[in-house]
Parts: sequence; C-alpha cells; structure tokens
Amino acid sequence: MTMTMKRKICILTVMMLALLSVVSACGKNGDGNGGSGKESAYAEATDVFDAVLAVYDENERFAIAGGDQDHMVMDGPGKFDVTKTEELDQILGLPADQASAVEDAASMLHMMNANTFTGAVYRLKDGTDMDAFGEAVKNHIKDRQWMCGFPDTFVVIRVDGSYVITAFGEAEIMETFQKNALSALDGAEVLLEEPLV
Repeated sequence: MTMTMKRKICILTVMMLALLSVVSACGKNGDGNGGSGKESAYAEATDVFDAVLAVYDENERFAIAGGDQDHMVMDGPGKFDVTKTEELDQILGLPADQASAVEDAASMLHMMNANTFTGAVYRLKDGTDMDAFGEAVKNHIKDRQWMCGFPDTFVVIRVDGSYVITAFGEAEIMETFQKNALSALDGAEVLLEEPLV
C-alpha cells in the first residue's frame, strides 16, 4: 500500500468515527420524550411534589395524603410502588398498558375525596413518548365511572424531560396546583390541559 493510500484510509476512518460520534450524541439529546440527556434536578418522584408544596401559601393547602395503600403518608406526598399496576389504575388512573413505561412514582391526593384532587408524578423510562403517555391517561380518566361527582379538569405537566405529572380534580384546586407547579419546578411546561365535564 502506498503512503497516499494509507493517508486516505486514515482520514476516511477518522471521518467515519467523527460521524458516528455525532449520530450517537444526537440520539442522546432530549426531545421531551422520556429522558432529557441531562441529570434531573429531582432524585425521585416525591421530590417533585415536595418542591411544589414548598411554594403553597398556607391558605392554598388542603388535607393531603400520599403513597400507595401499604405505605400511606399523611400530610404530604408519598412514594407509590410501581409494581402495583392495579392500584396505580384504581387510585391514580394509570392505564395498565402504560405501567411498564414508569420507573418511579409518587402520589398526592385530597384526603377526603380523590375527585377533588388526585396527582401523580411518574419518572418515565428513556424513549417514552410523554405526549402519548399523557393522552392515554386522560382518555382512561374520561372513561371512568365516577361515584361521587366528576372531576372538573385534567392536566399533564412535563418536568425537566424526566418526569411527567398527571392531575385531575376540582377547577380551583387544579388552577392553584398548576400555577404552583409551573413556578416551582425546573423546566416545567403544560403538555395537556382539558376539562373533563
């Protein structure tokens, strides 16, 4: 092989490696769909709710419970066991076919009536389409049979590309929650807001 030919092969190899590294990096950039390519500001789902509650005025707060049935927390949000797919559906309105997309979860409920306020934070697995996830939860909530009145509003909020919040409840409580979530959380934006009635 001649020296010129070796140089050409070497340059071609370097160019191919550079192209591969660009393509690889593009796949890691956040598109808002499950994984942002950067470290989240929140170590776990309960931290998201804790940040929101920290900006509530005393007169805005309501009686809160959190967690799943085996690990109920009073006066605050709690971690929700993501392996309890039936409970995720019954309490938080997460369709069973979406449970496999969730790595971590937390709940925050109105202690007296879930229709008044039910909120969930989900850390989604990389590659999960947050828009489709939120739409699936909304449709599942809309199809539900409600015993004690229908919640007014449903909202989906994306938080820093790693977490998604779904919440439904009474209009005024939902408005306050949404305002506080958007002001308290890094990179929060509303993906979906829709009346349920």
